Amino acid sequence: MFALRAVQAFFGDALLLEYGSAANPRYTLVDGGPAETFERHLSHVLRQLKSNGHDLDLAILSHVDTDHVTGLLDFVAALRAGAADLPAMGALWHNSFASTIDVNGTLTPRLQSMLAAVGAQTMATSAIAINGIPEGHQLRTHALALPVPLNPGFANGLITAETAGAPWQSDNLELVVVGPTQANLDELRTKWEEWIAKQEDAINSGHPYVMANSDTSVPNLSSIQLLARADGKTMLLTGDGRSDHLLQGLDQAGLLDNAGRLHVDLLKLPHHGSDRNVTKTFFRRITADTYVASADGKNDNPDLATLIWIVESARDADRKIRIVCTNSTDSTEKLVDDYDPDEYGYDLEIRQDGRHDVRVVLA
Repeated sequence: MFALRAVQAFFGDALLLEYGSAANPRYTLVDGGPAETFERHLSHVLRQLKSNGHDLDLAILSHVDTDHVTGLLDFVAALRAGAADLPAMGALWHNSFASTIDVNGTLTPRLQSMLAAVGAQTMATSAIAINGIPEGHQLRTHALALPVPLNPGFANGLITAETAGAPWQSDNLELVVVGPTQANLDELRTKWEEWIAKQEDAINSGHPYVMANSDTSVPNLSSIQLLARADGKTMLLTGDGRSDHLLQGLDQAGLLDNAGRLHVDLLKLPHHGSDRNVTKTFFRRITADTYVASADGKNDNPDLATLIWIVESARDADRKIRIVCTNSTDSTEKLVDDYDPDEYGYDLEIRQDGRHDVRVVLA
């Protein structure tokens, strides 16, 4: 058995991997979505698992953006409060800001000073990545208090392509870490330092609302990116990672063929289908039978350009594909209107109203 359940996470990600066998299913949770995801959707899915006598082998936070970490934090906080109707977790994978970017401990105090300088009102509208850092710290604190093993088996407790060693295995599932690479983190550390210096200069020059418009400029953390394999099927789980970083990690792991390509059964679109994280060339090199978009139209995700690149690349290669979305959006409706599914050879599936998730079965 091998399936992906994309939980209704609005503009974020909450993904449940199902594997093992029908008689003995196993589960891993990847991300928890933004605020209200746990209360309205994820908790129902997890309580169903527990009522059937199942726990989680593993929970993974791809990165600390609030649209990935908040629901997971709510889940772990409920476990810590003694909720007996929720599944336990065998381990947690989570790269903290301190272990990935602020390795010398110099950036966090500067961020705190910046947030104090611009005030609470501006801080509330500041970049998602900034807001996610304390939530990530709280998640780590709750996990250690439960206690849940944190990043077991990874050198120095940091999850990268280099520290992963052999693939993680549970029953028939194998997880290969393909990102971030150490080179990704080194590059992002430099960008964070540059971004913080720029914001400090703006604040010192008397522009107290500089951070209110920082969403497009703050460099995001590099997501944990995974190739999941079970029963001869593959899923590529990309978090909010950039496609060029993903290609570098796949190449470093020896997973690309001689032409620099890879075909998987399922590709979870990077960054909710944002066209800022992918290119048409990426969809020609990394192909799939099923493409999954977890988005609700916020920030135009999934972008129409991304969907067009997918269907055009598939048609050019004469491949029949399926696109599965957690929500109907303007872009999915526009795609169907302008790119006839019969002509372009794709099926579009949207999570049914009233359901907490949409399930894609591979094996």
